[in-house]
Amino acid sequence: MSDNMLQIWVNGRLVAAEEAAILPIDHGITVGDGVFETAEVRDGVVFARTRHHDRMDRSLAGIGLAPLDRARLDEGIDAVLEASLAAHGEHPPLQRLRYTVTGGRGPLGSGRFEAEPTYIVALQPDPGMDGPATVAVGPWRRNLHSTITGLKTTSYAENAVMLLAGSRLGASETLFATSEGDLCEGTGSNTFVVTDGVLRTPGLDRGPLAGVTRGLVLEWAREAGMDVREEQVPMADLAAADEIFITSSIRGVQPVTRLVEITESPVTAAPGLAEPEAPSAQHGVSFDRELEVGPLTQRLAALFRENAAATPDP
Repeated sequence: MSDNMLQIWVNGRLVAAEEAAILPIDHGITVGDGVFETAEVRDGVVFARTRHHDRMDRSLAGIGLAPLDRARLDEGIDAVLEASLAAHGEHPPLQRLRYTVTGGRGPLGSGRFEAEPTYIVALQPDPGMDGPATVAVGPWRRNLHSTITGLKTTSYAENAVMLLAGSRLGASETLFATSEGDLCEGTGSNTFVVTDGVLRTPGLDRGPLAGVTRGLVLEWAREAGMDVREEQVPMADLAAADEIFITSSIRGVQPVTRLVEITESPVTAAPGLAEPEAPSAQHGVSFDRELEVGPLTQRLAALFRENAAATPDP
């Protein structure tokens, strides 16, 4: 995608993609000290803006940074939307909005200076993720006791490694377990399984991010009278579920029609740590399987599209 399709705003001004607009010693760059949100924009309207802002505030509090300046952030969001409209003459049907807040200027180590935070907003057209997904099951585990578990921080190297491993098998997402062995989430999505008509997803006490789409799916499914449970989900249930789907701001409700298993690590690291046993060896079942797009997944996908179109900021 060409740079003229990308609109960027940093600390009060629009900048070109190739412009050096962030300090090399910004703490978000040197140590990943920051938080971010990704939101869907349809026809120039940010979906669930308030929920995304609320979650960013929780993430900022979780890593000890100042509360979100919503007026400042909204200034940046409005600026990139207006720049996109001016550049293209009309809003693209689907865009990805990414906004980030970092600790600002900092030392080269992990300590912090008393500094103004850095606000970054970026917007670009997105092709979307229509159709079913192939999803990999990885051998790595999410630490339930980490200081940033459940927070949407910019420290995403772990996710990048796992997603890379899945992509080598043709998967667009990689799922992984908690440090205690039950299902956690994907690198950028939440996971739902359907068994005997019951909709289940890991509870937030099991370490997944409180996804905006996840929360709305749960609310709207309950309003529709579905049997919904947030609970501990054994990894082995992926091998036996009638239906599986994943959710995120860009994916919406996306059915999973194929699971593949990652058996080799893409990195070299301490033996037995970054290169654990294959998932099937850890959990006693094979995760290589194909699935149909089931009736509950179809119903929820349609319900989500309908409600999202009717209520842009639910």
